[in-house]
Amino acid sequence: MSVQAALAKLPSPLKDLVTGAAQDGSEDFGKSEKDKAEVTEWIDRVAQGDVVKAENLKDLETSLVPRTFLVSNYLTVADVALYGALHPTLSQLQAAQYYAHPAITRYFDHVQNRPSVRKAAESLAPAFSVVAFDLENAPHQERKAEPPKKREKAPTAKPEGEKAVASTPKAEKADKVAAKAQKGDKGEKVAEGGEKEGKAQKKEKKAKEPKEPKAAEKKGAAAEDAGEPVPSMIDLRVGHIVDIKKHPDADGLYVEQIDFGEETGPRTVVSGLVNYIPIEQMRDKYLVGVCNLKPANMRGVKSFAMVLCATHPEGKDAGIELVQPPTGSKVGERIYFEDFEESQALSQLNPKKKIFETIQPGFTTLDTREAAWVNSATKSVHKIRTKDGVCVAPNFVGASLS
Repeated sequence: MSVQAALAKLPSPLKDLVTGAAQDGSEDFGKSEKDKAEVTEWIDRVAQGDVVKAENLKDLETSLVPRTFLVSNYLTVADVALYGALHPTLSQLQAAQYYAHPAITRYFDHVQNRPSVRKAAESLAPAFSVVAFDLENAPHQERKAEPPKKREKAPTAKPEGEKAVASTPKAEKADKVAAKAQKGDKGEKVAEGGEKEGKAQKKEKKAKEPKEPKAAEKKGAAAEDAGEPVPSMIDLRVGHIVDIKKHPDADGLYVEQIDFGEETGPRTVVSGLVNYIPIEQMRDKYLVGVCNLKPANMRGVKSFAMVLCATHPEGKDAGIELVQPPTGSKVGERIYFEDFEESQALSQLNPKKKIFETIQPGFTTLDTREAAWVNSATKSVHKIRTKDGVCVAPNFVGASLS
C-alpha cells in the first residue's frame, strides 16, 4: 500500500489536515523507502481508529516514550495524522488525566505547535484548535541515575555468604567503607564478596585473596572515578529541543525541554545562551548534551544536563554556536570519543573530582570544524562522534567546547 492510498482511508476533516500540512513530493511522506513504509503503516493504523482508543492509550504511551516523531527523527504526515486523531480525546481531558500520559501529552503538544500543522489547522478551525496543557504544575517525575553496566565474568565458585556482592551504589559504598576500616589489618580480614577461591574456608583468610577479585571487578565494571580523569567518563548524548522559553527570573538564560530518548521524558535544561543565540535558532534543534553532570539550580530552576557549545577562538563576543551531531542522529544516541569506544561513562560526575573541568580544556574543533578532544600530554586527537559520523561546529575552527 502506498502513502497516498493510506491517506485516502482517513476521514474528513482529518484527511484535509494531513494533506494541508504536507507538500507533494516532499520529505513529509518519508525520506527513504523504509521511512515511507513506516509512514504508511502508521497512517493505516490511525485510519483503523484502534490506536487512539482510550483502552489503547497505554500501549501508545509506551510507543511514544523514546520518540520525538513516529518515523526517524523528523516530522512526517504520520505525525500529523496521529495528532489529528488524538485531538478529540486530548482536548477533553482534565489535567489529572493527561498527566497520566506524559509521553502522549508531550508528543501531542510538540506536533500541534509545528508551523506547518498550525497553518493547516487554522484553515479548518475550530476542528483542530490549540489544546492548552498546564505543564508547569505537572507532577515531578523522579529521575534516577542509570546503574553502571557491568561486564565482568562471574567467579567460578563463590564462598558461603558471598551472595551480597556489591552490585548497587549503597552496597558499593558499604564495601568501600568496610575496605577502608580493614586497611590496617594486613592479612587478617578479607573484603566481603572478593574471595577468588570459593572452596576456601572462612578461617583461611589471607591478605592476597581480596586483591585479585577487586581488580577484576574494577576491570569489568563501568568506568569509576578513581585514577586520572579520562574523556570517556563524560556521558554525551544526542538531544532534541522540543520546547524552549526564557527563564522567568534571569534575562540571560533559556529554559529548554530536551528529549534524550528517556522513559522519564524530556529533561529540563537551563542554558546561558540568550545573548548569543536567538531563540528562533534554538527551537527544534538537535544537539550534543552532557548528561551526567550533577543537577544544578539555576535561578530557581533545576537543570539536568548541559548543552555543548562551541565558542569562537576570540571569545564569546565573537560568537557561540551549538555543536551539532551527525545528520540523521536519533535522540538518546550515544556520543563517544574515538579510541574510547568500549569505555563506559560514569552515571554521574562527582563535582569534587573536577573530572569535566580537567578534560574540558582539551575540547576543540579541528580545521575540518569537527569536534574533538586533544590530549594535552600526548597531543593525540580523539574525535567526538556517533557510530555514523563526527559532531561538528558549523562555522568555527579552533573553538573551545563547553
